[in-house]
Amino acid sequence: QVQLVESGGGLVQPGGSLRLSCAASGSIFGINLMGWYRQAPGQQRELVATLTSGGSTHYADSVKGRFAISRDYRKNTVYLQMNSLKPEDTAVYYCNIRSSFGGAIREYWGQGTQVTVSS
Repeated sequence: QVQLVESGGGLVQPGGSLRLSCAASGSIFGINLMGWYRQAPGQQRELVATLTSGGSTHYADSVKGRFAISRDYRKNTVYLQMNSLKPEDTAVYYCNIRSSFGGAIREYWGQGTQVTVSS
């Protein structure tokens, strides 16, 4: 069973930066979409950014121009570079991978990493 392991969260001051990483414990074939979601206390989980297998990206309006999603194929890892962080970015961040291979559609989630933006 492939697991996604996230890292890079923490406490940062407003205006600061963090880079989240999400590493798959094994190979995932037929990846269609990789993404990051976040969930703040009392809120629903929301999409932050996605990256297709073809390299197209999509960002929530609230993070456009500040966040960037990328992938390292060799390391089987997806990243989220977060700059100019704001208190409203505080949330638990989850990575997500969707794949279709051999007639099966699979979805993987990481365990979440806490990001707190506060002075």
